[in-house]
Amino acid sequence: MKKAFTRSLGFVAVALALSGCQQSTSQQQPEPAETADKTVSVPDYWPEIRFDTANSAEVEQRVDEIMSAMTLEQKVAQLMQPEIRDITVEDMRRYGFGSYLNGGGSFPNGDKQASMEDWVTLAEDMYQASVDDSLDGSVIPTMWGTDAVHGHNNVIGATLFPHNIGLGAMRDASLVEKIAEVTAKEVRATGIDWIFAPTVATARDDRWGRTYESYSEDPQVVGEYARAIVTGLQGDISDGNIDDAHVISTVKHFIGDGGTQEGDDQGNNIADEKTLFEIHGQGYVEGLNAGSQSVMASFNSWKGDKIHGSKYLLTDVLKEKMGFDGFVVGDWNGHGQIEGCTNESCPQAINAGLDVYMVPTDAWKPLMENTIAQVKSGEISKERLNDAVRRVLRVKVRVGLFDLPSPANRSLSAKSELIGAPEHRAIAREAVRKSLVMLKNQENLLPLDADQHILVAGDAADNIGKQAGGWSITWQGTGNQNSDFPGATSIYQGIEQTVSEQGGSTELSVDGSFETRPDVAVVVFGENPYAEGNGDLSNLEYQRGDKQDLELLKSLQEQNIPVVSVFITGRPLWVNPELNASDAFVVAWLPGTEGHGVADVLFTDAQGEARYPMQGELSFSWPATPTQTVNKGDGQTPLFPYGYGLAYGEQDPLTQPLSEQASAGDELVMTHPVFVRSIQKPWQLTVEGSEGQQVMNSNTLSTPSVEIRTTDRNVQEDALAIDWKQAATVSFGAQFPEDLRDYTSKQSALVLDVQKQSAASEVAVSMQCGDSCKGEVALSDYSQATTEWQTVTIPTQCLTDAGMKFDEVFKVLSLSADADTRLTISDVRIEPEADNLSDCKK
Repeated sequence: MKKAFTRSLGFVAVALALSGCQQSTSQQQPEPAETADKTVSVPDYWPEIRFDTANSAEVEQRVDEIMSAMTLEQKVAQLMQPEIRDITVEDMRRYGFGSYLNGGGSFPNGDKQASMEDWVTLAEDMYQASVDDSLDGSVIPTMWGTDAVHGHNNVIGATLFPHNIGLGAMRDASLVEKIAEVTAKEVRATGIDWIFAPTVATARDDRWGRTYESYSEDPQVVGEYARAIVTGLQGDISDGNIDDAHVISTVKHFIGDGGTQEGDDQGNNIADEKTLFEIHGQGYVEGLNAGSQSVMASFNSWKGDKIHGSKYLLTDVLKEKMGFDGFVVGDWNGHGQIEGCTNESCPQAINAGLDVYMVPTDAWKPLMENTIAQVKSGEISKERLNDAVRRVLRVKVRVGLFDLPSPANRSLSAKSELIGAPEHRAIAREAVRKSLVMLKNQENLLPLDADQHILVAGDAADNIGKQAGGWSITWQGTGNQNSDFPGATSIYQGIEQTVSEQGGSTELSVDGSFETRPDVAVVVFGENPYAEGNGDLSNLEYQRGDKQDLELLKSLQEQNIPVVSVFITGRPLWVNPELNASDAFVVAWLPGTEGHGVADVLFTDAQGEARYPMQGELSFSWPATPTQTVNKGDGQTPLFPYGYGLAYGEQDPLTQPLSEQASAGDELVMTHPVFVRSIQKPWQLTVEGSEGQQVMNSNTLSTPSVEIRTTDRNVQEDALAIDWKQAATVSFGAQFPEDLRDYTSKQSALVLDVQKQSAASEVAVSMQCGDSCKGEVALSDYSQATTEWQTVTIPTQCLTDAGMKFDEVFKVLSLSADADTRLTISDVRIEPEADNLSDCKK
């Protein structure tokens, strides 16, 4: 611990008091209260950050000098962060944005295969444009920010480390610091200054699609790792400089994203304030004490209010009580989600304490213009504007951005040998070895002798994209081939090399078939890649409704072939059947590019001894049922407790088959409302016709294709009248897919009340699960020829028979018709047990 970063005594007291980190909602804390003089009282358990630099006075003086010469337009520009797909170098020269970013799956020139030179060239061009005062009069250097959440994951050939959940299983903060140092070097090699990492969420519900971005359900582990990774990314900046082998870090997402109700991404955290601090705040205490210079606001709400618009949390708690003097950056158009805001206009965010708008898409220009106008009108005070600008400039001066050479001239720039360097891959391989967690090892099957014939099966065995997971080249981690990871090693390649070196043989077969009977089968399977939103689940049962991997395991077991399962996953899942069908079961999490690390641990050396120990420990409790939400110390009994992990030679306590009744402990499945009096979240109403797609944002929507208005049926505006003027589709869709597999029983149905005014054409009813994935039926097959109100009940089985897949529902209801068709709908919902089900029409 460096002396400039002394730990706050508040964290120590909390750590002693947590005693298992039980989240209590029975003793609600008082809401933030205003005192008589209108100042907000913040509880004392929020600690003061103890980060200082040796040159703070010099920094403030330099910031004063810079700001004294700035115009209003130049100041507002410092608060704008557009995305590289939406701005040009000339835009940077004209406006002088304070920063810019590339999002997940965004590359220079839009080229996924962009070279090192392409990255550095863009960094250099943007930098030079920012300090060119010929158009905007500003010479303030810009900053480039990127998501490098498990290595420099947007760059072809970079070293990708295990995702955070795997690092948490290592319990090795010193190795995490080394990983951060390597990541910083590879990022600097591409000319980039700033990383949106670490994620310090304390995930508490494994249904959340970002669980793998959390180190642990235990806030103490999250805090310890936050300190380590910030230190590794930034180095020691107590002297007021980040050298060009380190980068600016961001602790994110402030605050409570890991504790939303039902694990809903961007959802609502209803914890009391003390729990918010004790469970979800420790990564910020430790990360900021280590000197992290930026904090990213979270998409989620706290008790119904969006964090991006929370003055209490962003200003009163973070800045004033804790004393954070860096800047707060928004998440991807997160400001636009605040009530009363749009992506193009949101003074509420700045007034609440946001300092930098992350504004991708072409919304950046109207947002900048509106913000300038809002300062002029007084809607945003000049004091608040100056504070935000000062914070941005303070960081730029403090880290030495004004004094560093331009990106192309920094010491590590364009050093292609740094991207995926052997010494970097060695660190990643070590992390893979230490992150593996063994849940089962009957008769000490593992480690395996390498001089055998090994069948390597499963669709993840030779699939680097799948083992890397989300945030790997592309945002969701999808659409990649092994060739997109040059220098990487699949799990199969690691096994093949290890076995062949010791005289054994391997056979790769995704489906488990073989030409030569194997001595043992290693089956590598698990979750397909996903990132935020797309990864949310309603239930933790693995491959619910489609047990392909289980059938593979059973087929091998039935042939009396010993089975070692290697499970690729971003979270604990209910895999009781798969555990029963395995003789040994190892959780590899999302290991990244160095699959060889798995083989290092699974196989013995030439003398028959374990080459490396099996040492990983669960950093998340493993669920006993598909619907169990369980955390350390909460009084529940998980299948495997927090900290569990078998070592080699240790007796396996699993002596009896596990229960395979997925219904054990299930909660009642409730009706899923779509439009009941109003449009229900997460759905929104859109029209897609010849004019493109339009979103209904009020009680009417008029396009060349369709007119929609709310109307009264039983109560005010509880129905939607739809009038087709030409062919179009009206849909209730979501930004991210919803897992609706709970509604695929024989009694489940899509139910809606319909009144047909005019039907010049057939109305097609569909659900959609992707561009070429949907189930469609005719409305007339399930309704009567009447103009009276009627309830239409369409069994979900009929939609499944027509091609619908309920694990990823993008559009829960689409109505397609031609001109001169009019109908009104009301009470649209999905019923788990519907009445009056009819047979499916063929």
